Amino acid sequence: MASFSMEDFVGNGCLKALLPKLLEDGWDDVPTLKVMNLEDMDAINMTQEQKDALEIRSYLHDRALMNYADKLESARKSLSELLSLSMADLSAMFGMKRGHVARFLDRTRECATEPLPASYSLQARRRTPGTPRNTSIYKRELSSVNSRKTMTGSSAKSSQADISLEQSMADLKIKEGHAFKGIVASLPAEPRACGCVQPPPVVENVAPLSIIESISVQKITPQYKVGMERLVKTKTPPMKASELWRDTTAVLLCIRRPGCIMCRAEAHQLYSRKPIFDALGVQLFAVIHEYIESEVKDFWPRYWGGVVVHDKGMEFFKALGGGKLLKDKFLSGFLLNPRAIANYKRAKATGLDQNFNGEGEIKGGLFIVGRGKTGIAYQFVERNFGDWAPISEVFEICNRLQNRQLRQSESMKSSNED
Repeated sequence: MASFSMEDFVGNGCLKALLPKLLEDGWDDVPTLKVMNLEDMDAINMTQEQKDALEIRSYLHDRALMNYADKLESARKSLSELLSLSMADLSAMFGMKRGHVARFLDRTRECATEPLPASYSLQARRRTPGTPRNTSIYKRELSSVNSRKTMTGSSAKSSQADISLEQSMADLKIKEGHAFKGIVASLPAEPRACGCVQPPPVVENVAPLSIIESISVQKITPQYKVGMERLVKTKTPPMKASELWRDTTAVLLCIRRPGCIMCRAEAHQLYSRKPIFDALGVQLFAVIHEYIESEVKDFWPRYWGGVVVHDKGMEFFKALGGGKLLKDKFLSGFLLNPRAIANYKRAKATGLDQNFNGEGEIKGGLFIVGRGKTGIAYQFVERNFGDWAPISEVFEICNRLQNRQLRQSESMKSSNED
C-alpha cells in the first residue's frame, strides 16, 4: 500500500497526535508532508521520535511498503538503524516477506516510481486553507532519503542550501533542440508478432481547444483533505470542461481503467510530484470514462489524491484519437506487444495492487491545457498499454506556461503604471 490518505500515511503512531498542527501549518497532503526538512520539523517542535517516524514512513511510502510502518515505527529505531539490520532480523522482528525485505534494503531504488530530482528544493510554507500557493514560498528540501543525512538529533542540519525554483528545475530541464514526443508514445510504434499485427495509427496533430472546452464533465471527487468524505455525497451537476482551466493551467490525466496497475502507477508517480505542480501553479485532474463507484473509492485517494472527473461521453478520449476512440485488444495490444509487457513489468515493480474490473481497451493519455483561452500546450497518447508521458516534458511545458503568464502579468502591470 502507498496511499495518499493522510490518515493511512501517519498511521497509529506518534505522528497521529501531530495531525492538527500539521494541518494548521499547511502540511495538509502526503506529497507535501514527505518533503519536510529538519528546519520545517523544528519549526513545529517535532520530537526526535516524530522526526524518525516521518523519515521511516516517507521511505516506506516510496517503496509501497506502508503495511510495515506501524511495526517499524514501534521499534523506536531510526531509519539508518533499521537499514543496518540483516534480512533475517527484518523478517523475524517485523514479519517482513523476503521480497519486501529486498525492496526495503535496496537503497539504489529511490522510490516506487520515478524519483523526484535530488536537487529540487522548495521553501517551507505556512498558509491557511484557501490561500493561493506562490512560487516564491516553495523552497523546501525535496531530497530523497538516499541523498540526505540521517536525522540524528537537534544538531543535524540540512546538507544542501535552499535554491530557487528556477535553479532546481535544472534536473528536469529539456535540452535545447529536444523534440517533444507528445501525440505519440514514448517510443515509436513497431509491428507486433513478427510483423503480422500492425499497431493502431496515432493522430499526429494536437486537438484544438474548441474540441475539449465544451465537453461536459462531472466532478466525482474533490481534492483530498484530511477527514473529508471519500466521495462527494451528492453528485455535482455537470460542468463545462473549460471550468477546470479557467483560472490556472491544468494537467488532465485520462485514465484507461482505475484498477489497472499501469494506470495506478502512472497516477501515483504524477501525483507524488504535487508540491512541484503547486509551485508552478498547476492543478491536477484525473479523467475517467467509466464510473464504477467501488473502483473510484479504491483509486482515490490511495493512488491519486487530486480531483477525479467523469467524462461520460468519452470526449477527452476521442480527442486523443483525433475524433474517435483509440482501442486495442488484449491479445494484440498486450500479449503480442513487448513494449506493453515491459510497461506492465515496470508498474508491477512498484508493488501496487490491481484488479481487472471495468473496460480496459480504450487508450488514455494526458493533456496540458493553459489557463483560460491559452489552448492545449501538450498532448500525449497512450499508444502501447502503459505508456506514460515523460515527466520531464510535462514539467517543461508547465514551466513554460508559468513563465508566459508571469511575462503577461508584468506587461499588464507596466501598462497600467504607464
